[in-house]
Amino acid sequence: MSSTKPRVVIIGYPNVGKSTLFNRITGSRDAVVAPESGVTRDRKEGEAEWCGREFIVVDTGGIDLQSEEPLGDEVRRQAQVALAEASAAIFLVDGKAGLAPQDHEIAALLRRSSVPVVLAVNKYDSKLAQDNLNDYWQLGIGEPIGVSAEHGLGVGDLLDEVVKGLPVDRDEEQEHDPIRVAIVGRPNVGKSSLLNAILGDERTIVSARPGTTRDAIDTDLLFEGTPITLIDTAGLRRPGKRTTTDVEYYSSLRALQALERSQIALVVVDAHEGLVDLDLQVAYEAQRAKCATAILFNKWDISEIDLDLTVARVKAKVQMRPRWLTVSALTRRGVDRILPLAKELHGQYSARIPTAELNRWLEQLRAQRPATGKGAKAIKTFYAVQYETSPPRFKVMVNARSLVTRSYAYYLENRLREEYGLWGIPLVIDFEGKEERYS
Repeated sequence: MSSTKPRVVIIGYPNVGKSTLFNRITGSRDAVVAPESGVTRDRKEGEAEWCGREFIVVDTGGIDLQSEEPLGDEVRRQAQVALAEASAAIFLVDGKAGLAPQDHEIAALLRRSSVPVVLAVNKYDSKLAQDNLNDYWQLGIGEPIGVSAEHGLGVGDLLDEVVKGLPVDRDEEQEHDPIRVAIVGRPNVGKSSLLNAILGDERTIVSARPGTTRDAIDTDLLFEGTPITLIDTAGLRRPGKRTTTDVEYYSSLRALQALERSQIALVVVDAHEGLVDLDLQVAYEAQRAKCATAILFNKWDISEIDLDLTVARVKAKVQMRPRWLTVSALTRRGVDRILPLAKELHGQYSARIPTAELNRWLEQLRAQRPATGKGAKAIKTFYAVQYETSPPRFKVMVNARSLVTRSYAYYLENRLREEYGLWGIPLVIDFEGKEERYS
């Protein structure tokens, strides 16, 4: 058994069906199953595969924080060790028994860990468990998934969520496509000159005449072991000026298409001329294409602009509040910082924040500023989960979707950026309302 495979631990109260689920996932009968609680005491491991991902499943003894049995402390310790070694966890609860105080206790323990947790409500083949499903939102772990470990109902959906939280192994990382970085800006701001400075040679034609670059040009390179594709684009013009000639129109169209197929956008600004409205429009196009974005103030060696005021204007006008660098293609000032910045942005763009960590942050945010809503009724946030990357996409459960104002949505987004340094990263936050029982 390979120790390099990610480990998925099954956690729960005694006698909720952990060993049955272990056998179902591993396709074995290795774990002993019996109607009385406390049969499993040691950790048991088995290999499993789902959607091409191989991992180790760990069956644990039931966690009963109030148990006074002689072996209770050791069983809890073994379960906690398994959790510490895991890449993901399945929190299994008994849907027929309904939400119990011990479920809240274990949920609190899991929220304090840094492991992604998927909540599974067992015995979902029963009407009682189906009626109880929504009660488990209160645990703050995330969306409850109904399963039947005995009959296999919903186990596939459960494993779909589990493998999303598993780390990518080195072999898979090597097979990934290169990071696609588009160099964009209005005409004649020095995009091709910057590309040549990054590469260290004359790869693209550079001229003082605007519009020299007519098409998007891809250049592949390897930076610190990471494959990167740099895409030099034609200058983007104001919408009303794109039809001057067919060539200019299609050049601008290809620049926009380059943004659509890129993950990172480097918006080049002529620092000698200063920031203009068209620069902000280019940054907006990058945001609309869902690219992680940074501003490169080129020609800084001959610039006289007030950097603080300029950056403040960018932050006020561009929702993503992009990172920025002062560079000069001519003198090569700051050029060596461009690729590290692009790589760092990609790391944030493709990262996943563990659900437990995200909800600890949300709890702190609630304590700092109780949310307000429309009229006399206040909005309440219950939990948050990130369910997509590249770009990051989050779902926030609230008591009523209609209470979410634009200002509150922006407030939550900005606090999220501040907490995790997501400057220049496009964030998608979906608000979903819950039943009035939670209000």
